[in-house]
Amino acid sequence: MADGLHEPMPDAAEPQAGPLRRFEQTWKAPDGSRLFRRSWVPAGADRVALLVHGYAEHSGRYEGIARWLAARGVAVHAYDHRGHGRSEGRRGHVRSFEEFLDDLDGVLAEVRREHGGLPLYLIGHSMGGLISLAYLVERQPVLHGAVSSGAAVSVEALPPSRIRMARLLRKVLPTMRMPSGLDLEGLSRDPAVLEAYTEDPFVFRDMTLSLGAELIEAALRTAPRGAEVSVPLLVLHGAEDPICDPAGSRRFADDVRATGSELRIYEGLRHEIFNEPEKEEVYTDVWRWIEGLS
Repeated sequence: MADGLHEPMPDAAEPQAGPLRRFEQTWKAPDGSRLFRRSWVPAGADRVALLVHGYAEHSGRYEGIARWLAARGVAVHAYDHRGHGRSEGRRGHVRSFEEFLDDLDGVLAEVRREHGGLPLYLIGHSMGGLISLAYLVERQPVLHGAVSSGAAVSVEALPPSRIRMARLLRKVLPTMRMPSGLDLEGLSRDPAVLEAYTEDPFVFRDMTLSLGAELIEAALRTAPRGAEVSVPLLVLHGAEDPICDPAGSRRFADDVRATGSELRIYEGLRHEIFNEPEKEEVYTDVWRWIEGLS
């Protein structure tokens, strides 16, 4: 897979899309849970993207990239994971990681039905990046391409004793809560982003033992399976990300053989590359990669 470092990019082409239709709705997951979904659909859209957000946040934090892509003719959809945002479910909890994959499967089917045969792309960040990569290797979906940003595929920083403890305790105390230990300063260098994150009522700071253990197991299963990705994949990561180790993305990308796949490591950027001061350069990289697949 090609590897590129962050470099200044010329401005993307001026937006050409028509009026934007912005709407919100709920969707019933396979197990009956109600999931919240929002959409940014321009008139005459010729591509579709589904955004998959990270842990403890929600789809509303992707307004910036969603509107930017929509202005270029991409119909953008995003949903709140169960237990997140405005979706139903115990906060920061899943019984099984498969619930995330089933939910993604269902939302993708809805989006595909709404847009017929338009080229469809998946864009996942952090935990959403892990969910997206696991979905690619375990479910083998038919997509035009996928993008991962700061994917949580590395658990090497976790002591083996902590992994063993998580596996043990989740069996007897699955809904017991533990702090996430998230380094807020590691999210972005933009103070406004950190302030908005801190004040966001839909952002939380802990998770259940079940969710923690399921994320660890999913990362361990997914990390060595890059060679099984069958669609073009753009792997993105901030080089200064202290939350999800960029080495995990690099190793996964090294195994990917799908034509059109690329790796981009952004020097100086932290975890939320879509919310860093250089975000429009990242958006442009995503857009140009998508255009290059057409």
